[in-house]
Amino acid sequence: QEPRPPPRPRPRRGPGGGCLDVDFAVGPPGCSHVNSFKVGENWRQELRVIYQCFVWCGTPETRKSKAKSCVCHVCGTHLNRLHSCLSCVFFGCFTEKHIHEHAETKQHNLAVDLYYGGIYCFMCKDYVYDIDIEQIAKEEQGECSVPGLGEKYPTWETTKPELELLGHNPRRRRIASSFTIGLRGLINLGNTCFMNCIVQALTHTPILRDFFLSDRHRCEMPSPELCLVCEMSSLFRELYSGNPSPHVPYKLLHLVWIHARHLAGYRQQDAHEFLIAALDVLHRHCKGDDVGKVASNPNHCNCIIDQIFTGGLQSDVTCQACHGVSTTIDPCWDISLDLPGSCTSFWPMSPGRESSLNGESHIPGITTLTDCLRRFTRPEHLGSSAKIKCGSCQSYQESTKQLTMKKLPVVACFHFKRFEHSAKQRRKITTYISFPLELDMTPFMASSKETRVNGQLQLPTNSGNNENKYSLFAVVNHQGTLESGHYTSFIRHHRDQWFKCDDAVITKASIKDVLDSEGYLLFYHKQVLEPEPEKVKEMTPQAY
Repeated sequence: QEPRPPPRPRPRRGPGGGCLDVDFAVGPPGCSHVNSFKVGENWRQELRVIYQCFVWCGTPETRKSKAKSCVCHVCGTHLNRLHSCLSCVFFGCFTEKHIHEHAETKQHNLAVDLYYGGIYCFMCKDYVYDIDIEQIAKEEQGECSVPGLGEKYPTWETTKPELELLGHNPRRRRIASSFTIGLRGLINLGNTCFMNCIVQALTHTPILRDFFLSDRHRCEMPSPELCLVCEMSSLFRELYSGNPSPHVPYKLLHLVWIHARHLAGYRQQDAHEFLIAALDVLHRHCKGDDVGKVASNPNHCNCIIDQIFTGGLQSDVTCQACHGVSTTIDPCWDISLDLPGSCTSFWPMSPGRESSLNGESHIPGITTLTDCLRRFTRPEHLGSSAKIKCGSCQSYQESTKQLTMKKLPVVACFHFKRFEHSAKQRRKITTYISFPLELDMTPFMASSKETRVNGQLQLPTNSGNNENKYSLFAVVNHQGTLESGHYTSFIRHHRDQWFKCDDAVITKASIKDVLDSEGYLLFYHKQVLEPEPEKVKEMTPQAY
């Protein structure tokens, strides 16, 4: 993750949660390299010129000058977060490391971000704060301010009335059960409930929410008005603005019609199909958001969509003659599960230890999510009509195929195949599937294959691997028939507060309401995140 300019100073809090008096005229201890830069005789004048001509650019002349001259001196582009060296006349890309190469070669330690105005120190490897430079930047921004320009990221400073208010309210604000920021209905624009329920699920996906609300998207499309990621960013801001009136997502619907033409029109559509189409378009429009990140696999995308939703599905095909195994790993955004009552044969439940996995008590006649996952990951005999050519035998042989999870996504989406389209009939399967609030995916990992005997789960006595545990945060339901129906969703807002989203109407729901629902799409979030292989960061339920 690339560093960003540091936030402005905020009031400190005391041990009891009260606010301490802060003298905002005194800045934090400065960077020693900035202090060395300020020893120069004309540093103030030179810095003002940079801010006037290349950062804020208030006059038409300076804007024209910036457009012509502000290009990287190495690659000649101007889109990759240009920085200007403070020691000489040099512009370089930050994301492509051209400014870094210049700093290392010339031993010029400081550069200014030409978009934000922040000062970056290459020795400290971070943006640094200096009260004198901040004052110059603020003065020049005020001088060059033009309506609509230079005020995209206004500086927040504590005023005297605000300090007085903080003094009179020493206790920190707590999130109450009546907290409603982020709860906003969506107007149905004509059979668009399939879109509204998925939007509610996506906007309550914790890491995706944090990404968009922190303004991380950098659009590189020739026509930003056609960028679905830009529209999603705007949608997040709308839904978390605190406005209680329902939002009209007409622009989102229009962009979906443009980029996923099979969903265009006012016909009833499938929510699962819309989810996959939306993720695909968002993935394609995220170009530029992963610049500067190094993927362990050069063929793997590091965009926010893939970081959150992409898992690795491992397929092992075993030759029945020589027992040689051919393994392939494919990316997946969801797992589609067969249900009892479908045309496909369903693996009958067996009353073993596995029936109590994930806290699901076995009730005769009730199928659980674990049962569906067990069937999904069981070895399947392909039969004589589907022989494969074995690389070892060099002949066509019968084989077995088994699917397991090689890599778990941050957000696991499970799709129940409730809509059956076969040569004989078209119908909806209404079988109730029990699903838990917390899910352990350890038994379904490729690394757990050795704990299976004849496809049955043989759970270890101590299964304490928290890295593979998930918490439920959204459920999409479908009421009605295959020909006519309606989509709604349950979302977890914060802690254990659940709400039902029915287009423009949002109502409080109980956990029982959620777990008793039929279930069409289930969204689970990992309880433990791994930002780096050697570090594990735990996300408590309160975090989302």
